[in-house]
Amino acid sequence: MNKQIRQLAVVITGQNTSDGVGVKLKRIVSQQQQNAFDPFILLDEFGSDEPGDYIGGFPDHPHRGFETVTYMLAGAMLHRDHMGNEGHLRAGDVQWMTAAHGIIHSEMPEQENGLLHGFQLWINLPAKEKMNPPHYQEFAAAKIPQVELAEGGYIKVIAGDYVAETQTISGPVTGVSTRPLYFDVLLSPQQQLDIPIDVQHTVLIYVYHGELAVGATDKILTAGQLGQLISGDNIRLATQAQSTQFLVLAALPLQEPMVQSGPFVMNSREEIEQAFRDYRDGVLTR
Repeated sequence: MNKQIRQLAVVITGQNTSDGVGVKLKRIVSQQQQNAFDPFILLDEFGSDEPGDYIGGFPDHPHRGFETVTYMLAGAMLHRDHMGNEGHLRAGDVQWMTAAHGIIHSEMPEQENGLLHGFQLWINLPAKEKMNPPHYQEFAAAKIPQVELAEGGYIKVIAGDYVAETQTISGPVTGVSTRPLYFDVLLSPQQQLDIPIDVQHTVLIYVYHGELAVGATDKILTAGQLGQLISGDNIRLATQAQSTQFLVLAALPLQEPMVQSGPFVMNSREEIEQAFRDYRDGVLTR
């Protein structure tokens, strides 16, 4: 059966901003897209070799109605929440936090040789799961499969399945109803990679180093750019004169109303107002 190669339909260039206590970051997906990338709500890249850019971190703040995925490339992040959970993310580690009914937590960067680099992704939850109890999936770098590619480079499979010619490699993240795929990929110069993909999934590519030709027409994404790929069951990606590092993100769209206000993502304005009341009244996490 012939593969239908997805085409690059939308390109977004990340914008420099700050969040938390003056943490400098690049915001790639935000409220400005108005749920155009359902179920993806937000994507931030944080990275600096200047501790003053990030050391203030993200003190206690609430979430309800969605999931956050934190993936570290360098440095460390100390996570604590209202339930007494504590996680220490280091280079290569992943935390998949399902906030659901409500979490109050802090995320405090810790420098290692001055370096900090990573990503945070927000993924919406179906309406029927938004008020479930919160929970975590945390995985050390050693638990994340790394597929070595024949022509050089690799794929780190955080969530979903990478279907190779002779085997299927599955990421450690399980039980997520949007059936997400999250790969961190390095390709060598002059290398092509095809990735089978569910035709129903929303598919995003974010390049964080180098440049990448996307689709059959070889449109180029450069570092700091995100592309949405539409219509097809195959992703075709290729490098030119330099090696390239990028994220492949895919998930099943929810096709539900979505209202976001700050740290809360619900299905209606009334539910958002209730979340703020619950937080103010101290019952968000009960």
